Formats: sequence, C-alpha cells, structure tokens
Amino acid sequence: MFWAKDGQALLARNEMTQKKRLGEILYERGQISAADLEKALLEQGKIIRLGELLLQRKLVSKKELAAALWEISGVEHLECQELSPTPETLSLIPPALARRCRAIPIESNEKTVTVVMVEPQNLQLLDELRFKTGLKILPKLGFQDEVLSAIERLYGTSEAPPEDIQVADDTTGMEFISSSSQERNVEAMREMQVELKHKSKTTPAVHLVAMMIKAAVTKKASDIHIEPQQSDTAVRFRVDGILRDHQRIPRILQNTVASRVKILSDMDIAERRNPQDGRFLVKIAGRRVDLRVSTLPTQYGEKVVMRLLEGESPLKEFSSLGIPKEIADALSEIVRLPQGMLLVTGPTGSGKSTTLYSCLHLIRRPTVNIVTVEDPVEYVLPGLNQVQVNVKAGLTFASCLRSVLRQDPDVVMLGEIRDMETAEIAVKAAQTGHFVLSTLHTNDSISAVTRLIDLGVPGYQIASALSAVIAQRLIRRLCSCHYSSVPTPEYIQSLRLSGLTVPPDIQQVVNGCDACDFTGFRGRIGIYEMLICNDALRQSIRSGNHNDEMRVLARQNGIKFMQEYALDLVREGLTTIEEVQRVVAFSQASVETCKSCARELSPNFSFCPFCGSDRLSSEPRQRPQHPQAPARMKRVGRKREAIN
Repeated sequence: MFWAKDGQALLARNEMTQKKRLGEILYERGQISAADLEKALLEQGKIIRLGELLLQRKLVSKKELAAALWEISGVEHLECQELSPTPETLSLIPPALARRCRAIPIESNEKTVTVVMVEPQNLQLLDELRFKTGLKILPKLGFQDEVLSAIERLYGTSEAPPEDIQVADDTTGMEFISSSSQERNVEAMREMQVELKHKSKTTPAVHLVAMMIKAAVTKKASDIHIEPQQSDTAVRFRVDGILRDHQRIPRILQNTVASRVKILSDMDIAERRNPQDGRFLVKIAGRRVDLRVSTLPTQYGEKVVMRLLEGESPLKEFSSLGIPKEIADALSEIVRLPQGMLLVTGPTGSGKSTTLYSCLHLIRRPTVNIVTVEDPVEYVLPGLNQVQVNVKAGLTFASCLRSVLRQDPDVVMLGEIRDMETAEIAVKAAQTGHFVLSTLHTNDSISAVTRLIDLGVPGYQIASALSAVIAQRLIRRLCSCHYSSVPTPEYIQSLRLSGLTVPPDIQQVVNGCDACDFTGFRGRIGIYEMLICNDALRQSIRSGNHNDEMRVLARQNGIKFMQEYALDLVREGLTTIEEVQRVVAFSQASVETCKSCARELSPNFSFCPFCGSDRLSSEPRQRPQHPQAPARMKRVGRKREAIN
C-alpha cells in the first residue's frame, strides 16, 4: 500500500474511498503526520494492529485513538482498569474463552450481555461468544493491554482450570473420514479437518459439531439429538437408554449446525422439506466411530439424530454381558450345533447385536465359513464375511440371503427377520444344514414363535428349525454413589406386587455424582430368558398352541423368565425396583400355576378355567352347570356304555 507524503494526495485518495481508514482519520484531524503514519504502516506488517502500534510508539493518545475508532466502527470505547462485573456475569464466558477471544463480560440480562473486547468487529468471535453464552452480544472496544490486564485481574493469573483446558482442546485428536466417493464430500471432510487444526479460524458450527460428537463418545452415548425449538435448540444424548440434556445452543446457529452435519453426511443441504439419511466416520484417539445420520423436518427446523456405532466389535464373553451361568452354558452348546436356528428378541437398543456377535466370536475359527447380512454392519469382526444391505440397489435381506446360501456357508447371521420372504428362507436354511442366527422384535421368548407364524411360516417348519430363543433387556446399574437404608413399607409392597415374596433386608437408594451426571445410574446390565425347544415344545408348536400351553411346557422344562432374573438383581443391590419396572412388564411375572393341573393362571382368576379348582387350594370347585348339562352328561354316559 502506498501512502502519499503530502496532504493533498492523501485527501484525494480519501474522496475515492467510501469508508475512511484509521490512518486517514488521524491524519485529517492533525493527530499524526504523514511521515509518522507511513513509518508505522511499514513497521506494522501483519503482526500487530495499527492502533496498538501507534499507542506503543506514543504517536497518538488513547482518547484520540478511541475517537477515531468510534468514527469507523460506531463501537464505544470503555476503560478496563475499573471494571467490576458480577460473578454471575463473569461466569458467562469461561477463562480460556476469554483469553482466546480477548473479551470480558461486564453486564448481562435475560437477552443480552455487554462484552469489552479487542476486536469488536470480528464476526467469528462474536458468533463464538453468542454460541457459548446463548445471549445477544453487545460489543464494546477495549485496547489489548488493558483487556489482557483486566482478564488476569478478574479471572486470576493462574493457568486455566482443567475443565477449561478440556473445553478449549475438546476437538483435539479427532479425524473425520468420508464414507462417500463424491469429491464434494471428501473436500468437506478436508475443510473440517483443516479448521479443527487451526482453532483460531474454527467457525462456531464446526467447533460445536466436533465438540458434541467427542462429548457423546466420552459419555458412551448411543445417539445425539439436535432438536430445534421455538427459542433455542436443544442438544440431548441418549446414555444408558435414557435421553439427557447436554446443552442449549442459540436458535441462530440451528441451520448452520444442521447444514454442517448434512455436509459431512453427504446430504443435500438445499433440501430441507424431506427427510434424509447419511453417514460419516470419525476417529477419536484411535477409536473408530461410525455415525448414521437422519434428518427430519419439524415445525421449527430440521431435527438431526446421529446414531453412534463402534467400528470394532467389543468381543465380550457371555459372563461380561451379565448372562447367567446356566443360560451361558446352554447357549454355548446351542451355537455349536451343526444346524438349527437361534433367535434373539427384544426392543431396539436392548443389546441383541452384541449378543449375536458374542456368539459368532465364540464359534469363529478357520474351518467355519460365517457370513453375516446386516443393515448396517455394526461391528467389524475379523474372520467373518459381512454384507451390508442396500435397498436402493436392490440388495434386500431376502435377495442377499439367497446369494449367501450359494456361498457354501456353515453359519449365517441375519441382522433382522422383517418379512415373510426373509423368514421363510431363514427357516429353510436352518433345515438344510446351516446354523442361522437372527433377531426379532417381540416382548418375550415365547412370542417369537407367534411372530414367525404371523409372518406366514408354517408351524411344522418352525418346530423342525428352531433350536432356542433368547429374550433380553438392558437395565441401568446403580452408580457407586448410591447408599443403603432400611426398607420402607412402600418398597416392600412394590416388591411383593412384582412377585418377590421375600424382600431384602436393605433398600438401595439412588444418589448422584459427577461420574453418573447426577442420575444415580452408570452403565447397564442385561437380563435374559432362554427358551430351549424340546420334543414337547415342538409338538405344541406343530399343534398350534403357541402361548398358554407353550408357557406351561417351558416352565416344566425349567425356564426362568427375565422378570425373575431382574428381581434377583434387585435383591443383590445392583439396581432398583423402579428401574426394573421401567424396562420389564410384570404381567407375565405375576402369572401363577394351578396346583391341580399345573397350568398357568392370570392373578385375577379366582378359579382355574381348565380344571375348576380353587386358585389357592388343590380342591376342585363345583362350578355352576349349564341348564342342559345333566342331559348332555347322560348322553355321554350312554355312549361310553355302548363303547364298553
């Protein structure tokens, strides 16, 4: 840039520009000479701002510089020596962010916060402060030396506390990986990585997306929900099956955050009226996380949900999953059968895939050909041939399963049986020398048979193919911060109503700490029930008696329902009865057995509808007879005499 040494040339240049610069204003006011201004500009370079340099060289006074800057930007200058904001206002901006943005909050209300900062016209810093505080920023000008001194005076001269260091460096060690071959998505990943490496250039949306993903991985969340609302946007994590509030972000950042996630997921950012799906990968400290993204247009904008899937299988043993020893031993024998079918049932998020992968880990070896068909491939397990369903390309569960059966498999794992075609092929595969593992969405193990019949599979095929069914749920485990107390009468009554006739002597009470986010629970443990098909059960399946009779036969075969395992966990102090009742329905647990005919009864039955005996005694009750009953009994008696 060339600056004229005479005033006439400088004024002529000013007339050509619409917005005056700082040096021009100071020169017009006679507060600096053209020679001093040219010397300062040559010395400035790109290291220091011109105003700060003029102050250091004592070429202008603070009052003169502040007046010139006000004329340029319209931002008022405030002296920082006597600033005394309240602790509540000061806490709006953490020390690390205050040092990085060189900004101090001085006044605040419900909607705005006044901030003294060195760069009041830096839109990127203003957006970052707005994102952190959730309030509108009213900037004021402060000179750098004054602002830095005030920061040290107000926040302290010591290093930033650990939590601030963690927030400032929260995006370190992250690597975003594209799952698309399109150049635009690869370029978006590259830009994201560059911005994270240069934190001074990171935009609020980039920093927010990276920070929430890393926080979700740290908290072992399964889902991230970004939910636009009327006044702001809520970010929630699903941890241990329960949604928890994580943070609130300003409403103004909703569209930019959603667009950033859609760019990473290779979605169309211009389309906001229709739902979209996508995915991308992230590496955090060597851990590979697969994020499946779904958007949904709502009243206040696009809701974004990201499902977090670990890229590597946990390879857990049955005992570490909480599977009881008797079920684990039986399951180990079942999965080693040369042919048959093992079904795992339960709602979404109940750990069915983890159980299946643990079974595959147990039986995988070089002599066994294992093929999986999944949607999506959740874990990468060495030694397996894993196929991902692609409905858009015509690769469905049924079509893929047909091709898999021509690949000479020993074991086939289906992610889910969803329709009649898939169910029929899976059952026939189990009958023709293959061992099939799959999942169903049913309430318990016995209902899996009914579900297959509803899909159109004949009972005789189910009876010949099905080996066992496992039903499971995940219950939150009490955090170590809980404490014990004497059981209350209400607690004892709730246990008895749930079927625990001998309640424990100690009641575990939920507390809360930092480790569990003050929820009182940390981690989850599984509860299971296993239905093993024997000859009696197979005959019942063929005959069409799929509920009452199968339940009685299963009980005679030694089945222990998951409600009973859940109550055992309550007795052992690992969880609470309220948590068990939240996850498990106790309508089946309260079923009782008739003492005369051994059939199971609902608790609201006073007498057995099968044999007529009293529910509480073994003596048959003389039920009222139909008016035509004596004549009917006489006819039956004459037929029996004729036969004899």
